[in-house]
Amino acid sequence: MSAAKEGDLVLLVSPDRRHYLVRLKRGDMWSSHKGNIHHDDIIGRPLGRTLYTHTGAGYLALEPSTHDLIHQIPRSSQIIYSKDAAQIALRLSLYPGRTIVEAGTGSGGLTLVLARAVMPTGRVYSYETRPDSYDMAQENLDRLGLLPYVTLYNQDIAGGFHETDVDAVFLDLREPDMFLDQAWNALKGSGFFGALVPTINQASALIATLQTRPFGDIQMEEILVRPWKLTPGRMRPEDRMIAHSAFLVFARKIEAQDPSLGWMPDKKRRAYLGKLAMAERERQTLEAQAEAEAYAEAELAAADGDEDAE
Repeated sequence: MSAAKEGDLVLLVSPDRRHYLVRLKRGDMWSSHKGNIHHDDIIGRPLGRTLYTHTGAGYLALEPSTHDLIHQIPRSSQIIYSKDAAQIALRLSLYPGRTIVEAGTGSGGLTLVLARAVMPTGRVYSYETRPDSYDMAQENLDRLGLLPYVTLYNQDIAGGFHETDVDAVFLDLREPDMFLDQAWNALKGSGFFGALVPTINQASALIATLQTRPFGDIQMEEILVRPWKLTPGRMRPEDRMIAHSAFLVFARKIEAQDPSLGWMPDKKRRAYLGKLAMAERERQTLEAQAEAEAYAEAELAAADGDEDAE
């Protein structure tokens, strides 16, 4: 972006690091409690300079990054953090010309990252069941000029995806382990699978199910980011950091009955199956205890009722 043009998105940054995203239009004016900036004062001139409102307040005009776009778009649900989105794009091997299916569009935060990675010759196919989120994602992507690279569906994926032989599939769903067959059917051979889950229980269920399907090279990560205070002579970590936001699970599609599915050593497999059996016994014990307690409470309530009747 050598010089700002009408229709461009520009990021205005205040001295206190507040960020404002502005779509340039001739004759329009951006307003804040510190004054106004005319769009015509930005259009046709290079960015990377300070603009002043009519009251003298300064704002730095910059080209917005993908990170800025993620955090500035309107949203109705929790967005994926930039730290996770960047790792997802790398792990799924996305670049111009690639095709990816996404389930769980939300407000379109990750969708815009995927679209910017595969454009102009690739495509994102994104599925969302909630009409309000679908509408918001469509508006956000349209505002960013990314709709030409995205196909949005307002439908459930239980019946499978429309696409096949895609390069990657990413699931941002509450129970991604329920849709692994749909993902496998959509992927090309050796295709990239990814999913995001916030809790360890979900991650454990997903990995356990992946290990029963024809997926290989299964890995799980979480990304932590620690910013620093840039005070000269006293640089140190910020008091707060972006710690756990989600677990990222990745795998690759392999052929059904491929020999690599049996690569888990027998000792490790027995230990794994033993842990599953132990967890199942513990679950059954807890259920039995809950039933016994409920029965005891019912008996006690019945006995109290008989005494009252007497």
